[in-house]
Amino acid sequence: MPGFWELILLIVICLLLFGARRLPEIGAGLGKSLSNFQKSLRSGKDAEASDDRESFRDEN
Repeated sequence: MPGFWELILLIVICLLLFGARRLPEIGAGLGKSLSNFQKSLRSGKDAEASDDRESFRDEN
């Protein structure tokens, strides 16, 4: 896990590379991507669980 100074260094590098105006756009894009990824993981688990329940019913 990065420490405090490593995070500060990363923030400064991001500011230099992308500029202060683009960082909120990048952050919003990353947030949306992360939420979509989590939704797809949840839906995959739900589909797996329903498949397991169906196979259990078929066996009985």
